[in-house]
Amino acid sequence: MKGTEKIIAHIEADAKNQADQLIAEAAQKCADIKAKYEEQASRLYGEKIRDGVKACQAQEDGAIRISKMEARKSVLAVKQEMVEKSFALAAEKIVGLPEEQYIAFLAGLAKKASVSGDEEVILNERDRAAIGGKLLQAINRDGVSMTLSDETRDISGGLILRRGSVEANCSVELLVDLCRGELSSRLADILFQ
Repeated sequence: MKGTEKIIAHIEADAKNQADQLIAEAAQKCADIKAKYEEQASRLYGEKIRDGVKACQAQEDGAIRISKMEARKSVLAVKQEMVEKSFALAAEKIVGLPEEQYIAFLAGLAKKASVSGDEEVILNERDRAAIGGKLLQAINRDGVSMTLSDETRDISGGLILRRGSVEANCSVELLVDLCRGELSSRLADILFQ
């Protein structure tokens, strides 16, 4: 049995060597597979981080653009409001001129807008009562014969000339509106320099 034991020991040693070799090869394959997947995982992780950073940066850039746009809109709204207030103030200043200057202003408007010199002058109720007669005298000084209408209009100031069915609107509201397009940008430049 000694010979058999040697053969069995030899077979066991060969089997152990083969098993050790298979285990070593399997361990190497596992290590190779693990290294390959770790490299792949590391690469994918890096890509995900870069994609995440890009997405965050894009989101931040978008938020900054939107906030800048909103800020510009707010500034523009304030500017527009100030321009509108300036035009409203201009209309108030015209209507609030001292009586003599206001009459001269209205008489000048009437003369420029008159076609025939015999139009009817329509004022608002306040102006008709306060300065109607004086205005008519100032207008008719230069040889025209306009008349003061019994009718009044709902305008803040200025006048309307009527001849038959044709009217020339020289109300302060319209005059300010006509100047608005031309003067808005210049006024904004002056206000916001």
